[in-house]
Amino acid sequence: MIKVLLADDVQILRAGLKAVLVQDDSINVVGEAGNGKEAFEMAVRLQPDVVLMDMRMPDFDGGYGTRQIKEKLEGVKVLVLTTFDDKETVEKAMASGADGYILKEMDNDQIINSIKAVAGGINVFCDNIFRSIKEAAPAPQDPKNFDLTEREIDFIRLICDGCDNKEIASRLFLAEGTVRNGISRLLEKLKLKDRTQLAVFAIKNNII
Repeated sequence: MIKVLLADDVQILRAGLKAVLVQDDSINVVGEAGNGKEAFEMAVRLQPDVVLMDMRMPDFDGGYGTRQIKEKLEGVKVLVLTTFDDKETVEKAMASGADGYILKEMDNDQIINSIKAVAGGINVFCDNIFRSIKEAAPAPQDPKNFDLTEREIDFIRLICDGCDNKEIASRLFLAEGTVRNGISRLLEKLKLKDRTQLAVFAIKNNII
């Protein structure tokens, strides 16, 4: 069962979204928040698997809530669900550590599948957000410019495919500890915080 916390300042939208999600037997909506601060505080208490986070909310927005959750609650995923796809909002969500970014215009099945994917460790971006990330990037870079080894490029490719450490180890015939340490060194080399930032880095620089 995937525990989901909804964060949106419009109560009727939360109610409608909850009605959609509870029809899926694998999803349990455990709470509702009206802004980013409430979302973080409720996430501390309820320990959801996924927080479905709107970006523009009064007082404390989705960027605040996402950042607090990702910095302080290990294992809690944040999937942004919003109506806004402008560059500023997308970049704010990514900088805050969001595990995915989808739009409210998506159909119900797509939203449900996105929640399941993020809960399973896969970063999810709808098509126009993916394009927005690429368009915001500077000119494509050769991986050699970042001093990446072939093994590190393999790590990046598999992370972008949504693989966890165990799956990466299996595909590359490595020990899981070797993968974990290698990814930690890779993040340190590129001065990135987590897998989400690594995926965005790979997209921007045409490494995948």
